[in-house]
Amino acid sequence: MNEIEIEQIIHSKRKTIAIEVTDRATLIVKAPYFVSKVAVNKVIEKHKSWINKRIAIAKTIEKPSSKGFVSGESFLYLGRTYRLFIVYAQEEPFKFDNAFYLREDMQPFAKDIFINWYRNEARKFISERVNYYSNLAGIKYNKVKITSAMKRWGSCSRERNLSFTYRLVMAPIFVIDYVIVHELCHIIEHNHSKTFWEHVKVILPGYKNARAWLNEKGQMLVI
Repeated sequence: MNEIEIEQIIHSKRKTIAIEVTDRATLIVKAPYFVSKVAVNKVIEKHKSWINKRIAIAKTIEKPSSKGFVSGESFLYLGRTYRLFIVYAQEEPFKFDNAFYLREDMQPFAKDIFINWYRNEARKFISERVNYYSNLAGIKYNKVKITSAMKRWGSCSRERNLSFTYRLVMAPIFVIDYVIVHELCHIIEHNHSKTFWEHVKVILPGYKNARAWLNEKGQMLVI
């Protein structure tokens, strides 16, 4: 495995081995407690072609720089780009109206203000979409939680609780729908087996386009 760098192996109660290619072109491996390093290397070797393709993409993608909360800076919302304007004569500290408007005295707190706004929007929008696809597919969930996760777009617990990072609301709607359906399908299949992907495909036939978008552009969904 000399040409593929394993950044971390995370052991847990999971039943299968999962491989994640980071934006640093390294691997994070998630494996059951009982799995040896030899077994992990065999899985990596088996999927070497796919891993090398993902690493090549990671190396060519320009990493986004930190946002500057100044007039003219752009921010994503539901897949579209909107400009930020720093204003002086505005009653509200912050508002969105086909652009972002931040009152000048709030500029030192801009990042927290944006994160809170995204979290609120994610809570409303994602909850509505989860409810829609839950009814469409007949898959019952318990509750929806919005997190600040930086490594995962979503997750599903054994108690049927669904979690999604607030960053997801920056993505196009078809991408948000894919992550929602992905986690809903984990309620009935707690793995990434062929059966799991068949469930996803029935609900979202074009899910591969959304998955490809996340793999290629997901690093843009940051503040």
